[in-house]
Amino acid sequence: MEVLNTFVAWLFKSRLGQIENFKQNPIIIQDSIFRQLIEAGKKTEFGKEFHFSKIRSYQDFARQVPISDYEGLKPYIDKTMKGTQNVIWNTDIEWFSKSSGTTSSRSKYIPVTTESLEECHFKGGKDMISLFLSNNPDSKVFLGKSLTIGGTLETNPMNPEGTARAGDISAVIMQNLPIWAQFIRTPSLETALMGEWEAKIEKMANETMNENVTSIAGVPTWTIVLIQKILELKKAKNILEVWPNLEVFFHGAVAFGPYRNLFKELIPSEKMQYMETYNASEGFFGLQDQKDSDELLLLLDYGIFYEFIPMEELDSKDPQAISLEDVKVGKNYALVISTNAGLWRYKIGDTIKFTSTYPFRFHISGRTRHFINAFGEEVIVENAEKAIELACEATGSTIANFTAAPVYFDSSGSKGAHEWVVEFRTPPKDLNQFRDLLDESLRKINSDYDAKRYKDLALNPPIIHQAPEGLFQSWLGKKGKLGGQHKVPRLSNNREYLDEILGMMK
Repeated sequence: MEVLNTFVAWLFKSRLGQIENFKQNPIIIQDSIFRQLIEAGKKTEFGKEFHFSKIRSYQDFARQVPISDYEGLKPYIDKTMKGTQNVIWNTDIEWFSKSSGTTSSRSKYIPVTTESLEECHFKGGKDMISLFLSNNPDSKVFLGKSLTIGGTLETNPMNPEGTARAGDISAVIMQNLPIWAQFIRTPSLETALMGEWEAKIEKMANETMNENVTSIAGVPTWTIVLIQKILELKKAKNILEVWPNLEVFFHGAVAFGPYRNLFKELIPSEKMQYMETYNASEGFFGLQDQKDSDELLLLLDYGIFYEFIPMEELDSKDPQAISLEDVKVGKNYALVISTNAGLWRYKIGDTIKFTSTYPFRFHISGRTRHFINAFGEEVIVENAEKAIELACEATGSTIANFTAAPVYFDSSGSKGAHEWVVEFRTPPKDLNQFRDLLDESLRKINSDYDAKRYKDLALNPPIIHQAPEGLFQSWLGKKGKLGGQHKVPRLSNNREYLDEILGMMK
């Protein structure tokens, strides 16, 4: 095993030279990616519609192709899901990554091509290991197994009889991993891709608790649920009693800060490493490449061409994006991508701030709108407002205002939740009924929230506080924000606003 560890580590480290190349030559690399994408898209339906054959420069591309969100690209994606090929990409698309929904549908389906799997998602996993080994040259991570918590797969809802399949991006990746990668991971693929989460966590715990797990890759929320289940089964105080050789947790999807202290209790080791990744359904965008900094390195040779919309431009009728060479450190940008999965000038909804250029490193600064994504549920304001509306209709109540924020996991093992403060004009007769209807509506609207709420596995039912009349107006007045365009934030991914408002209620 020592020989295997040394050999595999050497293989991964061989990628470091290519990483250094795009760090040193970012604009040249991005220009090369841009030209490859345009060439691949020329003969697709999308490419013909927007005259890719006439594109000679980034300026041509920006002038001819509109910036789109999911709704803008949805007709092309739907056509592909129904079985028509060469619509948005020049090779067959057989996989779709299921993500949280939008106005017109409960879920988004993001195309995943062979190119995006190989040159983006798989490359991101390899680079993650390469950078970890570079920062930890004495690592014995390959003497054990990597625990990976995957999502689930399903048939293509628009063409159930076809060969294309859909699922969480983690599930799509795991289903397509090469045999050597399956050999060094746990649990079994069958267990990792189970759809019934309560049974899945139980089975994962039983399969993995007797393995020599040296690394974990997953979302913090589900990882906590799994670790707590294993501690319960093994009657252990912390996970190092179960996995004494655990070295690193590769995490992503939600902000890690609120969970850091809890992980320190679950894994009480000063040597334990935490490495952030930025891997979404749409692509693998960033990796934490420095041991002593939580900045993310922008990944530039992954078949993704990046553009950036300054936030002051975002809501304009025709927002003007800029390319990588024009970004400024400290400025907030909405991320726009064109990819080898057939996404063209696509706003993914995330915002970033660059912390440095040459090399280009950044922090994820949030979403383009208010949201709650503390547990991977990706609840947006649109979801919350619709759920409130449906609950009001069903109970005959009306509201003046509301806000909501997460309740985070704590070391006692209690699960997370969403906490709401609602100021009613006409209150419901039964606040508990209102809460249940709100929860039910939100589960119907947002599939990711529904998954986290399933059997209270990761999220408990929401907590509802009925605010006294005038509370929100008083809060705005206290902050000097009465009138004009000032509004109560509907959702927040931290508790700053909510705790202030709850403090005023007391």
